[in-house]
Amino acid sequence: MTGRPDRRAALRGPYPRGMRIVTAEEAVAGIKSGQQIYVQGAAATPSVLLDALVARASELRDVSVVHLHCEGPGPHLAPEMAPHFRHRALFIGPNARAAVNEGRAEYVPVFLSDVPRLFDTGLLPLDAVFVNATPPDAHGFCSLGTSVEAMHSAIRAATTVIVQFNQAVPRTLGDSFIHVSDIDLAVECRVPPYEHRVGPAGEIEARIGQFVADLVPDGATIQMGIGAIPSAVGAALADKRDLGVHTEMFTDVVADLVASGVINGSRKERNRGKIVAAFLMGTQRLYDFVRDNPMIEMRPVDFTNDTHVIRSFSRMTAINSAIEVDLTGQVVADSIGHRMYSGVGGQIDFIRGASLASEGRAIIALPSTAAGRSTSRIVAALKEGAGVVTTRAHARTVVTEWGVAELWGRSLHERAEALIGIADPAFRDQLRSEARRLKLA
Repeated sequence: MTGRPDRRAALRGPYPRGMRIVTAEEAVAGIKSGQQIYVQGAAATPSVLLDALVARASELRDVSVVHLHCEGPGPHLAPEMAPHFRHRALFIGPNARAAVNEGRAEYVPVFLSDVPRLFDTGLLPLDAVFVNATPPDAHGFCSLGTSVEAMHSAIRAATTVIVQFNQAVPRTLGDSFIHVSDIDLAVECRVPPYEHRVGPAGEIEARIGQFVADLVPDGATIQMGIGAIPSAVGAALADKRDLGVHTEMFTDVVADLVASGVINGSRKERNRGKIVAAFLMGTQRLYDFVRDNPMIEMRPVDFTNDTHVIRSFSRMTAINSAIEVDLTGQVVADSIGHRMYSGVGGQIDFIRGASLASEGRAIIALPSTAAGRSTSRIVAALKEGAGVVTTRAHARTVVTEWGVAELWGRSLHERAEALIGIADPAFRDQLRSEARRLKLA
């Protein structure tokens, strides 16, 4: 797909010829029925533009809204919006689950590393892209702030680029900049990034965190996501030295580990001394930490999640979560039976990349039970409709609050025995019985 023309030569003063500062209503006035829009995601969700578009709902039909997980209420996802907007989810966030599972939205399974290619190849053509960025600096560059993800590809592909010049967006460094010459319409605003707070880790998460931390060597480069388990892992890493970070996203726990001296990136084989990520979510404290911080290098997902890049860190340690794991090592992470829950995301990118690293470790960490300890997450057979994100051939190390199961190089019989050993004791006899029935014991 041909890219947008470079209008940088037309720059005169603070803004280029052709770009206009308009109201939010004017910015979205050109969106037509049947068009397709990409919306920047996570904490950077451009709510001013999205709200203005939804206010025009009665004028529009079948506008396709494409995005990864977006924070906020997601007004385009409300049931009454179904005739007007059709969401195409590349990852399913909490605000999109009902729409996807009720058939009001569509889910596109895709590795996070492949999302930019959908736009670059024209497989997902874009009529417009909504962006949430800093106002331009003296050189005409705007930072994408908390979320670079697939934005560069989306901006190249889109016919019209509409940007919130948002004074509250933290200016992040790295490959996070777009130039005003690539912008068609801009709206000036001051709306802080969405905050995402993680509650305190419980006893189960703390035990998982300690088991995981015991597997992380000094000098490792780590990847972990968001939630109670990553927070617990972070707390348990307090005695480690010279850790680095290469990840698709990070939260406040990384800022805490930098402050304590645990994370310094001094032994990373590439991007030494840098925390590399595609997006971030947390509290205002995190957004203040990343603002103009030379230690933070924001990069697109086709770099952060490239298995070639990931495997270049000799002690790459990937820490991911799951919904359930069967006795052969199949990992379900995007659905509960037929009910879609999240997405493929970057799990397999990092599981495979870490597995290929010379001293790498790929970890799946999950509580052993769900629903108030009434259901085991270690199961003999997956729920009907459950989607395997990490195959049994990719699975290496599984951790629950009961211990560590090493699966690589193990037969199905050996895997079943190891996984039963880290299941909740209340379910072990039942799992052994089912393993015998399935000829796994």
